[in-house]
Amino acid sequence: MNISGYTGALLRIDLSRRQARREPWDLGLAERFVGGRGLASYLLYREQDPAADALGAESKFILGTGPLTGTGAVAASRYVVVCKAPLTGTIACSNSGGFFGPELKFAGYDFAIFEGRSETPVYVWIDDGRVEFRSAEKLWGLTPAATDEQVRRETSLMAKVACIGPGGEKRSLLAGVVNDRARLAARSGVGAVLGSKNLKAVAVRGAGSVCLADPEAFWLAALDALKKIVNDPVSFGSFRAYGTASLVNLINEMGAYPTRNFLEEVFAGAMPTSGEAIRDELLLRNRACFACPIACTRVTAVKDGPYQGRGEGPEYETTWSFGALCGVSDLKAIAKAHYLCCDYGLDAMSAGATVACAMELFEKGYVPGSDIGFALRFGDAEAMVAAVRLMGERRGPFGALLADGSYRLAAHYGHPELFMGVKKLEMAAYSPRVFQGMALHYATSNRGACHVRGNTVAAELYGIPKYVPPETLDGKEEMVRRPFQNSTAFVDSTGICLFSKFAITHREIVSMLAPATGLDFTFDKSIVQGDRIWNLERLFNLRAGFAAADDTLPERMLEPVPGGPRAGSRAQLHQNLQTYYALRGWDERGVPTRQKLEELGLEDTWQVCR
Repeated sequence: MNISGYTGALLRIDLSRRQARREPWDLGLAERFVGGRGLASYLLYREQDPAADALGAESKFILGTGPLTGTGAVAASRYVVVCKAPLTGTIACSNSGGFFGPELKFAGYDFAIFEGRSETPVYVWIDDGRVEFRSAEKLWGLTPAATDEQVRRETSLMAKVACIGPGGEKRSLLAGVVNDRARLAARSGVGAVLGSKNLKAVAVRGAGSVCLADPEAFWLAALDALKKIVNDPVSFGSFRAYGTASLVNLINEMGAYPTRNFLEEVFAGAMPTSGEAIRDELLLRNRACFACPIACTRVTAVKDGPYQGRGEGPEYETTWSFGALCGVSDLKAIAKAHYLCCDYGLDAMSAGATVACAMELFEKGYVPGSDIGFALRFGDAEAMVAAVRLMGERRGPFGALLADGSYRLAAHYGHPELFMGVKKLEMAAYSPRVFQGMALHYATSNRGACHVRGNTVAAELYGIPKYVPPETLDGKEEMVRRPFQNSTAFVDSTGICLFSKFAITHREIVSMLAPATGLDFTFDKSIVQGDRIWNLERLFNLRAGFAAADDTLPERMLEPVPGGPRAGSRAQLHQNLQTYYALRGWDERGVPTRQKLEELGLEDTWQVCR
C-alpha cells in the first residue's frame, strides 16, 4: 500500500526494560481513523484496559502525528498526546503545535508508544533510527525551558524536545507536556503520566521528510487553503493582530464571559485584560508554529514591578482563567501566573479555574485561612499568584489539593457544587448559560468540559459555518454532533491546527489529504471518520465506568444569569440530551447501539458495552 503522507512506522518504547523497537502499523487503519487523534485513540483502546489506573505502570502513553503533519500544508504542525486521563478518568487527547510533531515525522515515526516505568528519571533521545535512554537525574526539578536547553546541549542543538516540568514530576493532575520550550499539550493531566513513568523528556531529531503521493496536486491545494486563511478576518485578522485574547471584549460585551467562578457573566475588568491591552502593554513579537502564517502566539514580557517575567502568552483562555474567573484585572499579574504555569508545566486553564474555586470556598467560609496561609479573595492579584506557586510546588496539604484540580478541592471541603466543570475537567471561557450549543457540548464531550472538542461559539458568535443565535435550542443537537464534535475529531486526526477551520472546511483539508497520501479521502468520508472516532472515544469512557449520568452540567449553570445583557438566561441542557443521543445512534443510556457500531465498522467493540 502507498504510504505517502505516513511513515508507516511506530516506535514502541519499553521504559521498564529500556528497550525500543520500530514496528509497522496496519495502514488499512488510515482510511478508518485518519491518523493523529483518531489512530492514537484506536491504538490506546486496543492496547490498554480503559479501567486501568491512569498512573499505573500498565498505562500507555502515545505521541501521534497526522498524515499532514510536517508536509508543509498550511498550519500542519500538530501532534497529539493520548492516554487515560489522570484528572478525569476519561480518554485523554491533548494537542500541541510548534515543531516537535513534524520532527517526529522526519525521524520516521507516525507514533511513539511508551510503556512501563523507569526505575530512575530518564529521557529518551530519538536520532532518526537510533534510540537512546539517558539519565535525567540532573534534569529533575528543571523548568521546561531549562530542560529543553540542557537536553539539546547533550544531544543536538537541532533537536526538538517535549518534556514535563516540576508539576508533572510531582504528578499534579493539572500537568501537561511542554514542547519547544513553551507549547503545551495541556488538558487532562497528561504530564502526570510521564511523571509516573519517570520520563522527563523526549528529544527527537529527524533528517528525513514526508513523501507526497501527488506533489503538484498537493501544493495547488495547499496554496488554495493558504489564500483562504490569509484573507480570513478571524484567523489571519484578529488572531494575528491580537492573538486569541481578541475574544475577551467580544464575549464580555455579549454577557457570556464567566466571572468569579461563574457567579456572574460580565467582567468590569475585561478591557484592561484584553488582547488589545496585551498588544499595547506586553507584546514583544508574534511567534508561529511550523508552516503557519497566522502566528497567533504572543511573546510577551512584564519588564518591571513584582510580576516581572517573560514568555509566551497569555492566551484567551488563561487571560480569562486568571483574570475574570478570579476577578483579577491586573494584566501583569495575569501574565505572571501564566508564566509560572509554563515554568511548572501546568494547564493554565484548569489552574486558574482551581484558584477561582478556592477563592469562592474561602470567601464563603468553607476553607479556613489557616489551611492556605493567607487570605484568598476574588480580585486579589497578589494572592492569586501566590496560590499558583503553592499549586506548582505542591507545597503543603493545600498546595497538594490545588495541584489536583478544582473537583477534588471542592469535594475535599464538602462543597462539590462549587466545581465548575464536567467529568472533573474545568469549563472554558464560554458560558453555557448563554451559548446553548456549548451547554450540550460541554456535557457530552468525551474528555469533559473542553471547548476545542466542539466549539459551537464559531456558529453562535462568528456565524461559521452559519449563524445560529446562542439562545436558540432548535437544531443545536445536530449542530453539536456533526459540524463541531465530529468535525473536530477529524481535523485533530489530520495534523492541521483547529484554528484553520475559521477559514477553511473539510473540503480544503481533504483536497490536501488525498494527494498527500494517495488514499481516497473525501468530504463525505471525513464526516463518517469523525463520527467513528467520536464513538470510539465514547466506548473507551463507557468501559472506564462513565455513564449518561456524567453527561451533565454544574447546578449553577441551570440557574439564571443574575445580570448583564443576558440576565435570566440559563443552560437548557436536558431538553436536548435525549435528542442528541438519538441522532448519535445511541440508546437512552448514551450507549452506542449495535446497529450504530456496525454502521461505523466498530461492531467488534459492541459486547464490552452491554
